[in-house]
Amino acid sequence: MAHVNENYLNLQGSYLFATIAHKVADYKKAHPDADIISLGIGDVTLPLAPAIIEAMHKAVDEMGQKETFRGYGPEQGYDFLRQAIIKGDYEPLGITIADDEVFVSDGAKSDVGNIQELFSEDNIIAITDPVYPVYLDSNVMGGRTGKAVDGIFEKVVYLPCSAENNFSPAFPKEHVDIVYLCCPNNPTGTVLSRKRLSEWIQYCKDNDAILMFDSAYESFISSQDTVHSIYELPDARQVAIEFRSFSKTAGFTGVRCAYTVVPKEVSAKTKDGKRQPLNPLWNRRQCTKFNGVPYITQRAAEAVYTPEGRKQTRENIAYYKENARIIREGLESIGLTVYGGVDAPYIWLQTPKGKTSWDMFDILLEQANIVSTPGSGFGPCGEGYLRLTSFGSRENTIRAVERIKKLSF
Repeated sequence: MAHVNENYLNLQGSYLFATIAHKVADYKKAHPDADIISLGIGDVTLPLAPAIIEAMHKAVDEMGQKETFRGYGPEQGYDFLRQAIIKGDYEPLGITIADDEVFVSDGAKSDVGNIQELFSEDNIIAITDPVYPVYLDSNVMGGRTGKAVDGIFEKVVYLPCSAENNFSPAFPKEHVDIVYLCCPNNPTGTVLSRKRLSEWIQYCKDNDAILMFDSAYESFISSQDTVHSIYELPDARQVAIEFRSFSKTAGFTGVRCAYTVVPKEVSAKTKDGKRQPLNPLWNRRQCTKFNGVPYITQRAAEAVYTPEGRKQTRENIAYYKENARIIREGLESIGLTVYGGVDAPYIWLQTPKGKTSWDMFDILLEQANIVSTPGSGFGPCGEGYLRLTSFGSRENTIRAVERIKKLSF
């Protein structure tokens, strides 16, 4: 008889965004004429930049010719893209990354979820609270969290992030083996300072911990006192794995391309105390369970680093950042308390007194026909907050803010 992986039974309800989709679908069914505006899921709406489309067309034509057709590509990514990533994202920061430390994939979400396969079940993980769900859920599936009691997993170390600590978590009081940090943060839209990130690097060195650093929203950073890559900081190569994505940088949510950097210095211990580099393990994992990103997609990603691609994608990012400003300032103008929206496409709205996250979600949906994301879906400390995104059209962003302004809380 086949037995299920019972770790899956420890997952809390359905995936957050699936739950939201069901609630919205039910509302639309009951109100077919409702003019719904989505400020919920973080999906882009602007089309791909012309330079990217041109590169994709060229690659499609190549696939139609015997002389330039390509079958299976390298699981780690084509050299042309890995080199473009290094020259475009790291060399300008004075960072040295080797080609074989870059692994191209179909999404940062996939990599963040899959990376936990490299670690034994007895590792203790620390996650910020609130947190992007995949950090937690992938470890639940891997048997690393224990069971949940009142929504709190017994073996997980939670690092509370709130306005009281400026969304900068304190170090764990107990021992942990793996720390997940997202900067700029999803869901709060805030960043950690360069000094604080340096302290986290030192913490990981002192405690022999691995830092999983999610930098998917790096391209939205405006503040000076933070980093665009964790490897800007001394000794980060010894303890940190960095995840990047083209989804928000270049609108690839439907195209799917990302990459992970695993420096050769990063290692973990075997049971007998020997050090094992993680780079060759990740390479083996990818070669075994991943067939690589399509050639056409990788040529599209390469085009992001051309002068035209840079200019065009940055214009799109500026568009979304202006949307964020409109939302942030519009909500502040009616006395609501908001965070984020400067270095990230997310606005973290504190719900009015007496309103839970789901209360506020229902109010916006039913009274303003606006879709949002309840903060409680990101963890216990997300209760009392709501996440809004700036990825809609300018027209819908302005209309949504005007609708919210007419509500009484």
